[in-house]
Amino acid sequence: TLRAMLWRLYLIMPKKENDLENGMPVGFAVANWEGCERPPRTAMQGRFAVLEPLDIGRHAEDLFQANRLDAKGRNWTYLNADAFDDLESYKAWLESSCLSDDPLFFAIIDLKTKKAVGIASYMRIEPKNGVIEVGSINYSPALQRTAAGTEAMFLMMKRAFDELGYRRYEWKCDDLNAASKRAAVRYGFTFEGIFRQAIVTKGRNRDTAWFSIIDKDWPAIKAAFEAWLSTKNLSDNGQQEKALGEFLRR
Repeated sequence: TLRAMLWRLYLIMPKKENDLENGMPVGFAVANWEGCERPPRTAMQGRFAVLEPLDIGRHAEDLFQANRLDAKGRNWTYLNADAFDDLESYKAWLESSCLSDDPLFFAIIDLKTKKAVGIASYMRIEPKNGVIEVGSINYSPALQRTAAGTEAMFLMMKRAFDELGYRRYEWKCDDLNAASKRAAVRYGFTFEGIFRQAIVTKGRNRDTAWFSIIDKDWPAIKAAFEAWLSTKNLSDNGQQEKALGEFLRR
């Protein structure tokens, strides 16, 4: 097949110049690498959103009400839980699943309404290797397709790369989750491939799509987000002149 032929060509093609050790190619040196700190449980402030460490007492009711705007529970399709019928069961799930250090959950507050309207977490945190994943993202309809939602992802990237010095920032999702894959590409992630039959979730197979941003990608991606978020491009109401993708293509 064409795929098999391309794979064989990849295996035999000369690779870019590498260091040699005992006559064998090895990866480039990472000078003075000492690892990273774990992400702190502190807020991340933006122009349209602030991310606060998830607190059930402060955030659960707002999140539950925001999630109820998703009447059919579609947002939960690819998550590890289903929509909750009442606030107490939602609080119980938050307490059992969302208060650890890994995953480390944040509530996303829309500064226009002062309400918590979504959650996201740092997870699979590997300070030794400088690898961290953003995941368990649940944007209620009140956060979807808003400046606050996009800015929240930028703030999490910025902490990982600029504040903590991580080398690799990952995004993984069900390969059938087309919306999540589009979001990853929109935010500047590079698609890396499919892990077939990666896990069983909710009694079903999941093939997992992998995306990443690495430290050498970050300066251009950061500049694109900053240009998109600037007052020249985004009004105080979040109306854009140009889409984020137009800045990322430059």
